[in-house]
Amino acid sequence: MDTYQKGIFLVILTAIVSGFSIFINSFAVKGFDSSVFTFSKNVAVALFLFAVLYGFGQWQELKTLKRKHWIQLFIIGLVGGSLPFLLFFKGLQLSSGASSAFIHKSLFIFVAVFAAVFLKEKLTKPLVAGISLLMAGNFFMIFPDFQLSQGLMLVLGATVLWAAENTYAKKVLQDVSGTMVAFGRMFFGSLIILIYLAVTGKAPIILAMSLQQYAWIALTSILLMLYVLSFYNGLKHIKVSTAACILALGSPITTLLAFAFQGTMVSLMQAAGMLFVGVGAALIIWLGREVSLPVNVYERH
Repeated sequence: MDTYQKGIFLVILTAIVSGFSIFINSFAVKGFDSSVFTFSKNVAVALFLFAVLYGFGQWQELKTLKRKHWIQLFIIGLVGGSLPFLLFFKGLQLSSGASSAFIHKSLFIFVAVFAAVFLKEKLTKPLVAGISLLMAGNFFMIFPDFQLSQGLMLVLGATVLWAAENTYAKKVLQDVSGTMVAFGRMFFGSLIILIYLAVTGKAPIILAMSLQQYAWIALTSILLMLYVLSFYNGLKHIKVSTAACILALGSPITTLLAFAFQGTMVSLMQAAGMLFVGVGAALIIWLGREVSLPVNVYERH
């Protein structure tokens, strides 16, 4: 398996995890203060990633990080690991999992724009064709049940921030491993959310939760850990626009889970949408190798 295939495999895994995660989180977050729920998950993942770095011989990388790397990781924690999580899970409380998945999976649109402007990634014909199919597919999947609401606007704000963070992370991954970027995102993100909880007087809630709530945190933390580990290690080897398009595969998974466990019927239009998303992602993956760029393509000369 070459580096491109490795990157594709890891990001496809991320999309699968994401599809399950949004569906499960839509239930889990209902019984929580959303900011406390977010902090609890993020800090659990940060601690686990710290253990991974220590246990798998990457401790030396942590000690060799320069000041600029710590600043970069802090920015990723702010833009990707704290603010959007607060927005997303509050929005998830106020909207359905399927609608939120649709908004979240529009990430590829914003990433494609940011990557073209800031990373000089070209909007190739295969990418444009794939994005068009993904846009149509996502629209068909959610159109019958889509209603714009305050919750979905919060999810949209989170999605734009995550798109900016993904684009910036691609630059940081020139010098830092995917696992280290994931750790920085969750570590600094947790610290920022903890400050928010302290300022708003919500910090004591963390130690006053029920066993059922801690169980939800454990389950969703495992999914989040799998997400960040697979995504950032995959992103290191492929273009960020390609990675974001592959993540759109999570939306059909969430829709199918709603059908399997909630009895939500899948209409002909939604089925067509899932087909469009699958074909669009396959087109980008199949033809992406021809236009994929090496990891150091964004280095300044």
